Amino acid sequence: MPSDIDPPLPHSPQTSPQTPPQIPPQIPPQTPPDAALAADRVTRLTRTLALGGLVGLIVLGLCWELWLAPTGSGTLALKVLPLVPPLLGVWRYRMQTYRWLSLLVWLYFAEGITRAITDRGLSSALAMLEVALTLLLFAACALHVRWRLSRSASAAAAA
Repeated sequence: MPSDIDPPLPHSPQTSPQTPPQIPPQIPPQTPPDAALAADRVTRLTRTLALGGLVGLIVLGLCWELWLAPTGSGTLALKVLPLVPPLLGVWRYRMQTYRWLSLLVWLYFAEGITRAITDRGLSSALAMLEVALTLLLFAACALHVRWRLSRSASAAAAA
């Protein structure tokens, strides 16, 4: 026989108020160091500038020596090979890559200055572009290293 009174609904005014169930606090997922660095605006900017300068130097070196103003049989295009391995390290925010790339880039700066002074025409203009790209790459690497070292020092002081 059905009852005349329906059971009260869980949140109806007839029932006594219950405390809401305790929800465990949300724990943010652990982010890898690369992702944590990517969140910082300055490190993203310096990486973008460094990658742009690095790719620009590689493309300029290949185009310059193979098509635009080749010298010899194009073997000078091999000069861009030392710039290829740092691409992965810069992409992954590897501090050591930024450090040694800031030293390596001075070889390309010296070549650009030398060829800007001694060459004529298009080759001289390409040499000045190489100098500009090396300065951009050096500034981006130096700023990246300084910024990350200052952040790690301030984090260590706060801990």
